[in-house]
Amino acid sequence: MSKPLLRLSGLEPFVLTADIPFVNVGERTNVTGSAKFRKLITNRDYATALDVARDQVENGAQIIDVNMDEGLIDSKQAMIDFLNLIAAEPDIARVPIMIDSSKWEVIEAGLKCVQGKPVVNSISLKEGEEAFIHHASLCLAYGAAVVVMAFDEAGQADTLQRKIEICERAYRVLTEKVGFPPEDIIFDPNVFAVATGIEEHNNYGVDFIEATHWIRQNLPHAHVSGGVSNLSFSFRGNEPVREAMHAVFLYHAIQAGMDMGIVNAGQLAVYDQIDADLRDACEDVVLNRTPDATENLLEIAERYRGAGGGKTREKDMSWREWPIDKRLEHALVNGITEFIDADTEEARQRAERPLHVIEGPLMAGMNVVGDLFGAGKMFLPQVVKSARVMKQAVAVLLPYMEEEKRHNGGDGRKAAGKVLMATVKGDVHDIGKNIVGVVLACNNYEIIDLGVMVPPQKILEEARKHNVDIIGLSGLITPSLDEMVHLATELEKEGFDVPLLIGGATTSKVHTAVKIAPQYQRNQAIYVTDASRAVGVVSALLSDTQRDEYVEGIRSDYTEVAERHERAELAKQRLPLAAARANAMQIDWTDYTVQAPKFTGQKVIKDWDLAEIARYIDWTPFFQTWELKGVYPRILEHEKYGEAARNLFADAQTMLQQIIGEAWFKPRAVVGFWPANRTGDDIQLFADDARTQPLDVLHTLRQQTSKRKDSPNLALADFVAPEGTPDYVGGFVVTAGPEEDTIAKKFEDAGDDYSAIMVKALADRFAEAMAEMLHQRVRRDYWGYAKDEAFTPDELIKEPYRGIRPAPGYPAQPDHTEKVTLFKLLDAEANTGVALTESMAMWPGASVSGLYIGHPDAYYFGVAKVERDQVEDYAARKGMEVAEAERWLAPILNYRSSPVASQVAAE
Repeated sequence: MSKPLLRLSGLEPFVLTADIPFVNVGERTNVTGSAKFRKLITNRDYATALDVARDQVENGAQIIDVNMDEGLIDSKQAMIDFLNLIAAEPDIARVPIMIDSSKWEVIEAGLKCVQGKPVVNSISLKEGEEAFIHHASLCLAYGAAVVVMAFDEAGQADTLQRKIEICERAYRVLTEKVGFPPEDIIFDPNVFAVATGIEEHNNYGVDFIEATHWIRQNLPHAHVSGGVSNLSFSFRGNEPVREAMHAVFLYHAIQAGMDMGIVNAGQLAVYDQIDADLRDACEDVVLNRTPDATENLLEIAERYRGAGGGKTREKDMSWREWPIDKRLEHALVNGITEFIDADTEEARQRAERPLHVIEGPLMAGMNVVGDLFGAGKMFLPQVVKSARVMKQAVAVLLPYMEEEKRHNGGDGRKAAGKVLMATVKGDVHDIGKNIVGVVLACNNYEIIDLGVMVPPQKILEEARKHNVDIIGLSGLITPSLDEMVHLATELEKEGFDVPLLIGGATTSKVHTAVKIAPQYQRNQAIYVTDASRAVGVVSALLSDTQRDEYVEGIRSDYTEVAERHERAELAKQRLPLAAARANAMQIDWTDYTVQAPKFTGQKVIKDWDLAEIARYIDWTPFFQTWELKGVYPRILEHEKYGEAARNLFADAQTMLQQIIGEAWFKPRAVVGFWPANRTGDDIQLFADDARTQPLDVLHTLRQQTSKRKDSPNLALADFVAPEGTPDYVGGFVVTAGPEEDTIAKKFEDAGDDYSAIMVKALADRFAEAMAEMLHQRVRRDYWGYAKDEAFTPDELIKEPYRGIRPAPGYPAQPDHTEKVTLFKLLDAEANTGVALTESMAMWPGASVSGLYIGHPDAYYFGVAKVERDQVEDYAARKGMEVAEAERWLAPILNYRSSPVASQVAAE
């Protein structure tokens, strides 16, 4: 009988056979592991988020892991939206999906969306067998394979024996009680960070590898996976070293039987191609071969920081000549204990009190350590070494501090303060918490560590029992955020008055300010970025001289953060269309009169001079085309881009002179004006000044964003006078001409891609300059409502003039199909040669089109997201099918409001 195989599927089947030694699970579509992806999902930029998934597949991911667990987003809805979008992208949906969440409701929502046979990541025994069996049974019913984490009611499995014990128990429950196919079971025995500077962590890599071997030998047909990037967390910011650690770990883990892993498929070093010194150092760490493995890897890591390469730093003793405060800082940052006793004594002799040395130069040095660690320029082992230097310095000062206390009637040495620490209920991750404990303990703080999965009542009881000065909460998974909010509420209810520190991977300053701090008014909840920051925060909170000012600063900052977040969230809330219309912009049209244009209908503009157009060029977007970020002319002196920008600009000027001197381009334009009035959210155009002959309608969209008081929900139609008040609207199409394509092709054929790109970039600048120049003519002459305007070309870039020229497809009117009406009114193709493609793009590419609205109160805005009620109304006004309207408005349509919008957008 053949061996049972793990069979998964997206649009295509995937069978894990012996011919596939390792399955890459793409990790970048995970909001907890990728800041870029989290930002995209938070901003609902699903189009770009799909590109992240696509890149993972293209880079070799055979499964993609999708995780939406973030405290400030609707994880369930985000999972639904994203998986629905993936379903319509065949190049992504062809691979199986791993639905990753710590919340069962999110997992089940994902299971209802995904097609094929997915993997659930994860279930575990941490809530007991009953919940484990329930979740496993549902996964079986949905037809999904499962990742089983090595957790149980007592917490995470950190030793080999615990990993074996939990995995064996879970396997028996799944196969014997649930009837789960063993080939559909994937164990994750927990990949933890090594080389952290804490001795207990040194064997984590070995424990995982040995557990993997045991599972594959003793639990028939089961598989082994793990989150590989966790291993190298200590070296974040040094990607070459991290990639080498991953490659070494995978090399040995795969040999032991690990057949699946969550990795960045595009960033895996080849084991045999790693520098021998680095590979050996990584193996010493991963396999825990030598006591000084961490120290050795830290030393060699210096060669690979930044661009890599370089030589080992020579010992530099020049710092011994620096002032005492700078010497102490240097010793702390570099973990040097050799001179710390003498330097601390020197600082003590200069200080009024020994405590001032701690609160002064020593804490200043630790703050520098915190800044460097936060910037990824120091690693966890170095921070622990810094803390040890701090402890040695404090040991020098302690006898003097005790003598001072005795002299003043004190009872001798006491801890600097008591800090209770706990990983909250339901969470089993504690490495970060433990590191914070080490750092604080090295600074004379008494640590009361309650461990993991600590219920709120126990935290309260122990805090009261030990009369602690500070409570620190840690959490890695998203539900921990809710636990922290609950605990803050309980602290307030129970009358506690101690600071509350918040830390862990899923926590954030925003979440703390918005969700936690408001629940605890008696004292302050404070987000602590990392271990190296903890000392400074705790010291400030327990300092008689610093505390009040520090807490007041935190409160002020968090109030601002919360208000800023509220504004952002308010912007995401949308009104029903009727309510948005009721909040339209109210312009007093009573005495409004507008000058009639010199002509109505269309007019072709032929008198274009290339040299004159060039005067109106805005050069800043030109540099952006070449991916040089900066504002012209300052970019020419930019520290990073300056030299490249100057060379590029010189080449552009040379070609510009050729374009002008040899008349490479043949600019064309058409402009038109029509009597107009607003009708609801649309603009009715007329063929006659009496406004008795309707000509056509320009349809506009209205903002549905919930606004603050006195801020209207705009539509472009609001800036046009209602029936009974004469008004006009204009339109235009300009182009630098089709010649750019011919000229660029000649350069390409000659192998000169640089010049081909240059000519197209300059053609775009000519078209935009034409639009600016024509708008000026309109205001001064053709329409003439600003005859005396005298802005220079440079001043026009800032748009100081009256009136706007919004374009279909841009934020104020996102519907590209409105170009059809504009082009028909202007007979644009016949008059300029510019045509619309089936996707409403303009050809030639160096072309610009838009409307002219002349009211002095008109300004640019963005419609942003709209609801389905507006789409249906808009489609009816345009005489368009709703599905067709959704197709064109998909980028701005709120997907939650439409069950078919995701499919339409994808198509």
